[in-house]
Amino acid sequence: MYNLHTHSLLSDGDLLPSEIAVRYAALGYKAIAITDHVDYSNFEFVIKSILQFTKHWPKKSPIKVFPGVEFTHLPLDQFKPLVQLARKKGIKIIVAHGETSAEPVIKGTNIAALKAGIDILAHPGLITKDEVMFARSKNIFLEITTRKGHSNTNQHVAKLALELGAKLILNHDSHQPQDIISIEETKEVGRRLGLSNTQISSIYKDVEGFLKKVLDNK
Repeated sequence: MYNLHTHSLLSDGDLLPSEIAVRYAALGYKAIAITDHVDYSNFEFVIKSILQFTKHWPKKSPIKVFPGVEFTHLPLDQFKPLVQLARKKGIKIIVAHGETSAEPVIKGTNIAALKAGIDILAHPGLITKDEVMFARSKNIFLEITTRKGHSNTNQHVAKLALELGAKLILNHDSHQPQDIISIEETKEVGRRLGLSNTQISSIYKDVEGFLKKVLDNK
């Protein structure tokens, strides 16, 4: 199983990337991404650190660690250039901090991020049908999150994504040790939204296919 939204002490998390990886491996996860918060202020430092860490993570480890970032609270015109620069630097998983209802986010962030070529739109709040359809057209994942606050709109996101055929992803948005939950607990979050075991399996299969493409495009 996979979790592609984690934060280390390189941004606002509590743990080193290595401890995040070890904790997820102990729970049976096969792959994670380190996706610390980034804007122009810390772009170079965080990306260099994450790339250095993933480069030296043991290839024989039971868990694969992908280098990622989460672009957070950006002015709308900064999404595209920063996404392009992150790809050029070698970042493999790009998350955007969507228009969560849990905190102020610039209106228009969802569509600006989607148009910039991200991989995952995190906790996208009361995302619109047009935005969901655009995400579907670009094969961008819409996040169902286990994180308190951000999870308040999970039902809305899941309903629209299933109705319109967009891809979903189950993520933790982990910052502290208690955010790192088991595979079964994660699935239960999906079940409480009305997702069947078959639908949850399909979500993980889509993520597996995405990660295979990422590895093939090294």
